[in-house]
Amino acid sequence: MPEISDSLDRADEQNFTRPIPKSAGAQIRYLVKQLKSTKAVAGLLGISRRTVERYVRDQIKQPKPALSTRLEREVRRRWQPLVRKRARAKAAKQTGLVIETRARFGFSAAPGTTDDGRMRRITQHLPPEYASRLFSAQEAGANEAQLRNIAAEGLQEIYFKDHGARAQGLLVEFTDIDYVELNF
Repeated sequence: MPEISDSLDRADEQNFTRPIPKSAGAQIRYLVKQLKSTKAVAGLLGISRRTVERYVRDQIKQPKPALSTRLEREVRRRWQPLVRKRARAKAAKQTGLVIETRARFGFSAAPGTTDDGRMRRITQHLPPEYASRLFSAQEAGANEAQLRNIAAEGLQEIYFKDHGARAQGLLVEFTDIDYVELNF
């Protein structure tokens, strides 16, 4: 389940200045404008070119639930790319991001310490370097495990090691995610 990737996308949506188009016709017209052809939109959504043309002319108004979900997801992915880019650049260079999660954190630490994993709820600000790494990895097509490792490393250094002030040999495992929310 892509928790980190989905949370990054939801964080992008919080920066939108306008809502996405509501009607199926407006959403299809937006995709046609972005992809430059009805054929590309048809291939993207898995419908015929003729069906796309009918939506563009508002001859069809209500898509089936599966198509409606795909359509909204594709519009959200492409909506306001400059706003999204500006917000990500600011987070990667200046503000960083805030991660709120409830997950199981296990530790590899020195003998004699408690290393059993347990559920924790953590809200922590991560510096811009971790935001930059998460954005770069997502854009490069990193899988969920790689994104989770970057987030775990950030929490390890900032939350558990307190910027290197304690727990020097501690390695954190970020598993069994109940939820994760990222904001920037």
